[in-house]
Amino acid sequence: MNKPIIPLIGYRLGLMITGGISTGLLGGALLFQYVGGLAPCSLCIWQRWPHLAVMILAFIGLCGIMPRLMLQLILISGVVSAALGGYHAGIEWGVWAGPSGCTANLSLDGDISAMTQLLLETPLVRCDDVAWSLFGLSMAGWNALISLDIIAAALISLRRS
Repeated sequence: MNKPIIPLIGYRLGLMITGGISTGLLGGALLFQYVGGLAPCSLCIWQRWPHLAVMILAFIGLCGIMPRLMLQLILISGVVSAALGGYHAGIEWGVWAGPSGCTANLSLDGDISAMTQLLLETPLVRCDDVAWSLFGLSMAGWNALISLDIIAAALISLRRS
């Protein structure tokens, strides 16, 4: 009779851990923005959406509504978050070019009016600038790295349950 309870405990713990990690990451990003004064670029904003999804899915699962499915969706959201963070970190490190509307690629090949237009279209917060880093990793790099913990927690919880 106790057999159905055990999977719910595994799911419950996984939901709490993944939801807690995303809450911490999103809360940290908002603190950096509103307390630290670091304005986010458009890719930074994109990276927040998977964490919001994880928080909502974890809450739904903790309410007892299809916890296994919620963990599977959290796993997908974690992969998306890690991919976005890795993509953004790669742009910051110069590994690949970012979206044209998010980075400054100012070349003097064109005429002055084209360069002026490009300057006017370039956002104030560029995706290829590192606003903050710790141990050589930017916020995007830390997001990618910590999002791997969401993936691991979801996988372990799904496997154990």
